[in-house]
Amino acid sequence: MNVNNWTYNDTPFEEPDPQHYGFVYLITNNLTGKMYIGKKVFWFKKTKQVNKKKKKYLAPSDWKEYYGSSPALNKDVALHGVENFKREILHLCANKGLASYYETLEQFQREVLFNPEQYYNDWIIVRVHRKHVLNEIAKRNPIQSSDKSTVEGVTQR
Repeated sequence: MNVNNWTYNDTPFEEPDPQHYGFVYLITNNLTGKMYIGKKVFWFKKTKQVNKKKKKYLAPSDWKEYYGSSPALNKDVALHGVENFKREILHLCANKGLASYYETLEQFQREVLFNPEQYYNDWIIVRVHRKHVLNEIAKRNPIQSSDKSTVEGVTQR
């Protein structure tokens, strides 16, 4: 069985483009319908010693095997098996600020804290400054989202 069962726009998602920092996702328990909204990075910033100097580089993260940070969700994944969970990428994001913004937006729009019977999410934690979002608009093309609608260079749901 393929461990990487992420989809984006109902299509298997294998590898990110280099401009994508991370993504916002929805994991659904197919047995109960219970869901989890989160974010994950594609790359970890690491350092290694080269000629007695520290050199920074990007290393792939564990995103292909990742099933969220919720203890309750991870318990259910261990109990029921990965084959009973659907993993969907909702937004591909160019930086940490946008990933945090869209994760929080999805959580508030879906009212995850008011619906514990429908969502594994227990917390909504975010720190996003306007410059994290606006600087990205100035630098890049619109960020991709699963619904493909765009307003002023920022992908909206």
